[in-house]
Amino acid sequence: MSESAPPRAPAPVVRTASDAATPTPVHLIDTPMDRVRQPNDLVNLLLGIAGIAVIMLLAVFAHATTVGVQEDVRGFSDVLAQVLLIPVALLEGLVTLLVPITVITELAIRRMGRQLVESVLAAGLGLVLAVILYLVLATWGSDALVNGLSVVRSSGPALSLPAYVAAIAALLTVAGPRTRRRSVGWSWNLLWITIGIFLITAQVSLPGVGVTLLLGWVAGLVVRYVTGVHSERAYGARLIEGIRRAGFEPTSLVRVRDVADEPLHHDLAVEITPEGQEVDHGSDGWWRGRQESRFDPATLALLRSADHRVYAMTTAHGPRLDVVVLDGDRQVVGFLNRAWRSLRLRGIEGRAALTLRSVAERAALLMYAARGAGVCTPELRGVSAADDSMILIQTHTSGAVSLRDLPEDALTDAVLEECWRQLCLAHDAGLAHRALTADVVLLSGSETGPQVWLTGWESGDVASSELARRMDLAQMLALLALRVGAERALASAASVLTDEHMAAIGPLLQPVALPRSTREEVRRDKTVLTQLRDELVNRMPEASVEPERLTRFGARTILTLTLGIVAAVVVITTMNFQEIVTAVREANPWWALASFVLGALTWVGAAVAFLAFSPVQIGLWRVTLTQAAASYVALAAPAGIGPAALNLRLLTRRGVSVSLAGATVALVQISQVLVTVVLLVLLSVVTGDGGLLRALPSTTILWTLGGLSVAVAGVLSVPALRRWVLARLEPLARQAWPRLSSILSRPGRLGLGLLGNAGMTMGFVLAFDAALLAFGQEISLIDVAIIYLVGNAVGAAAPTPGGIGAIELVLAGALASTAGVPPGIATSVVVLFRVMTYWIRIPIGWFAMRSLQRAGAL
Repeated sequence: MSESAPPRAPAPVVRTASDAATPTPVHLIDTPMDRVRQPNDLVNLLLGIAGIAVIMLLAVFAHATTVGVQEDVRGFSDVLAQVLLIPVALLEGLVTLLVPITVITELAIRRMGRQLVESVLAAGLGLVLAVILYLVLATWGSDALVNGLSVVRSSGPALSLPAYVAAIAALLTVAGPRTRRRSVGWSWNLLWITIGIFLITAQVSLPGVGVTLLLGWVAGLVVRYVTGVHSERAYGARLIEGIRRAGFEPTSLVRVRDVADEPLHHDLAVEITPEGQEVDHGSDGWWRGRQESRFDPATLALLRSADHRVYAMTTAHGPRLDVVVLDGDRQVVGFLNRAWRSLRLRGIEGRAALTLRSVAERAALLMYAARGAGVCTPELRGVSAADDSMILIQTHTSGAVSLRDLPEDALTDAVLEECWRQLCLAHDAGLAHRALTADVVLLSGSETGPQVWLTGWESGDVASSELARRMDLAQMLALLALRVGAERALASAASVLTDEHMAAIGPLLQPVALPRSTREEVRRDKTVLTQLRDELVNRMPEASVEPERLTRFGARTILTLTLGIVAAVVVITTMNFQEIVTAVREANPWWALASFVLGALTWVGAAVAFLAFSPVQIGLWRVTLTQAAASYVALAAPAGIGPAALNLRLLTRRGVSVSLAGATVALVQISQVLVTVVLLVLLSVVTGDGGLLRALPSTTILWTLGGLSVAVAGVLSVPALRRWVLARLEPLARQAWPRLSSILSRPGRLGLGLLGNAGMTMGFVLAFDAALLAFGQEISLIDVAIIYLVGNAVGAAAPTPGGIGAIELVLAGALASTAGVPPGIATSVVVLFRVMTYWIRIPIGWFAMRSLQRAGAL
């Protein structure tokens, strides 16, 4: 990055002795929340439900393991019988009565009536859920599941779901933390001891008691989340006490709210005496003149930039300060967001800020580091803790306005350049902001010129990676472009950044690299990123703007993976493994090898077809490697998508325009469809046997064709839909027609392309036929072709990677129902065919992809 002028940071505010003077009454405007819904209760609720499902699965599929554990534990039964002084039944009664009475008594003594009622309600809910689960399993549960949750007694197996365990667990979950309720702590210990004794004496089953324990926990969490729990946040006198521990003596503390809120309807005005007592002064009007503090633009920007409480604080002898309060019950949301982003994005290291204190310490570290690097950012004046809250006290950026609230004419070229210089100062010190939004970039005036502030460092990194700093540059560029346009934003960046850093921005101009608020603005202005890429290419023709892959997975990946797993489960559960094992032992290995070789020849056929339609000269070997690499891409993309995407990429890397490359790939795909239809007719004529074609058109196919015809006619009969379809097809036709005319004028290349497509299609058909011959199954070639082509078409339409599951189901079903192949052998044929033409090609495709990437072809 280019050298920047010295930062114009404000003079440091020195704390005076008067800041820590004798305590005085404090005027406080706040909205205390007595009860809150904690997000971690919802997270634990989902984890509890998942735990119940896992235990039930283990009870079915790992029954031998759970039984073995129970038998090992019951080895102590004889020893326990000699030590235990009271009968087990009496112990159960004591736990069932003693625990609720003890907990309810403590809550009554503490005068916690609401929590007492909620605890009893949770216990009742846990009991009801346990009874319902017992009745459902006893009535509709499978034998494997019921046996897994049963305990063996002299009279036989009995379903073991102790309802009292669920009721007690729910009661204790709502009654309060064991660290603050002595009766709750002792009750949990007694419950665990009782469960252990019951397991040893074979009174309950291990999966059964685990399910009821989690069911009670879930019932308690449902009540906690619906009704809320007592807030442990620091409010009122506790908040003032925490501020005083940081070394400040406030005279007033005003809660900052958004301008859309109605302060009179939310806030309470009280006076906190030096002794910590609250005196209501809401009617004396002292605070009405303090309302402007909550509408200060800089403070509102601070409020919007993070999900924390913000207060405007004044002291007797000091300047106005900002107080940011981090609440512990809110940290689980931030942790999950950070964990998800670190897991989803490549090259973004995870952070170990798991506790409230570690989050506050990280924020303090970033603020100190940014200030030390010379970045114009508020000074952190103090840190303190109070109850389940951490308090950060920082200087107030008086007179500053956020980028969100600034008019466009205030963003002069000098202001834009100063934004980049401040970011460069942080990057030169190894800092990355990682959350540059319109609320963390502020502008204020000074005697020497515009002063840009960078705030909101809570999400930043020290000793950051190069990728994190490049993402900062992309975020700042998108942020400025949304305000002043792509041309001015890039001009300001070019005046400060080096060409190397400018070129590094292009691949990161994508929504996933931007913070949430900026992404929402980009969605409203969908052209801004495209304009930035075009303007960057105009300035630097050699710069690459091809989006860099930042995400490890997305919603589409999760969907396709889920569908793939479901399909695999369906395939596996419908297999007759005994028939498959027998068939594999009897399979001919030479035909299996022939199936792989014939499948590999399809790469050459696809390469020949692509070269015939290609507008530029490319070597046959390189194109063949590209088709092989598509086998690796098929692991993550639906069938048919991978080859088209790589062919398009290969052409654009050779300098072909995107429109011409798209038209070429479209022609290749269309020719493949035409060649497939022609091959079916030719095979029928050459073999002299229509095979399965003799049954066409069947009633099902006629109904399907009729339905499609009606759907197409219905769409075309509606003017709005007809215009929409034509608007989508007309640009494609305009792009493809010149290329098609060029190909039609050269019959030799057209014939070569059709020959290559025929070789690719016949390669798969013959590979499928070889897999059939490997198991001694002889079917007419036309029937093999129809079964394969129909199965492959269904697989291409399925949204699973490579058509996993869909192709297997259709091919195996077609072989069994139409060709008369035994189901077990049909499954074996399909498995062999898919292994030879899909799975075994994936590592080969990976090597091909790596080779092409090293050569710069992809």
